[in-house]
Amino acid sequence: MMKKLPAYWGCQIIGWSLYGLSFFFLARIFEQEITPLFRNRIVLWLVLGIISTDVFRRTIHARKMLPPLQGKKWAELFVMVLLINFLYSFSTSIIVELIKLYDPKIKSFSKRFLYEFFNDGFIIIFWTAIYYIWHYIEASRKTELDRVQLESLVKELQLKTIKSHINPHFIFNALNSIRALVDENPGRARTAITELSNILRSSMQAEKLETASLEKELNLVKDYLELEHIRFEDRLRVEYEIDEDTLDQQVPPMMLQTLVENAIKHGISKQVEGGYIKIVSDFKGDIHELLIQNTGHIDGVVNTDGFGIASTQNRLKLLYGNKAAFEIKNLNGNMVQAKVTIPVNHA
Repeated sequence: MMKKLPAYWGCQIIGWSLYGLSFFFLARIFEQEITPLFRNRIVLWLVLGIISTDVFRRTIHARKMLPPLQGKKWAELFVMVLLINFLYSFSTSIIVELIKLYDPKIKSFSKRFLYEFFNDGFIIIFWTAIYYIWHYIEASRKTELDRVQLESLVKELQLKTIKSHINPHFIFNALNSIRALVDENPGRARTAITELSNILRSSMQAEKLETASLEKELNLVKDYLELEHIRFEDRLRVEYEIDEDTLDQQVPPMMLQTLVENAIKHGISKQVEGGYIKIVSDFKGDIHELLIQNTGHIDGVVNTDGFGIASTQNRLKLLYGNKAAFEIKNLNGNMVQAKVTIPVNHA
């Protein structure tokens, strides 16, 4: 922000100075005499122009009217341009009247004001166009930068996710569980191998996707929990509360899987009697809400540097900006809830 302000003021001073110099240039071309009255009026126009447009800029920021604008915001911008033009013209006319800088040929204040209003209107519109074009370019550049960062983050996620799944602890637990089933329940063993294969395949495909359907992510989570159920048996209880209309909604790939894995690692596995996991997906107006609730308790401040939480927060910010949110907290009793809210994507 501090770097942008000097650039803004530099553009303001240079732009308005060029505007003022254009009057002197035209006066030379048309052989008009450059009197002290003429110079003073130009200086007054420039000073009030800089002040008025800075007030305009602050109003634009205060009313959150930076591009892209939609719907009624365009009408609001038009009204603001008229108001700032009125402010600029009226203040100029009043000061000109008070210190006698007006052209003696135009004695009527109302005529001088109307002249200033229509004459200044062009420069205010021109200033607005330049300001908004600049911000459109900045927004486009930021979007492209966010896209590059997202691609980089997704690739980093894919590598870390593969490492997290193909670590000795996970493989040892999964394969031992499957080995125990080979003689006892060969059909379940084959199913477990398929579930493990699905998890690893999805991990490797994550780098190719920015989002995936909730239905696909939910199937992956079910495979993961089925594998963990072999290990925990009756110590792991799972409940799903899924609004079917949310299944087509797009979510960051592997996000739900990562949060459920955290719930197992930091919640269920630390409970002697095991615990309970509940996954909820529902709409709250134009918001898609995902909840992962699990038996457990958070002691002190949540570590936001951990891979699961950090990757979730970063991807939500890059994909949805301030329209998405993530929080994790203790609920009443021995329960922890992770909540993700993202804007609904309409088909």
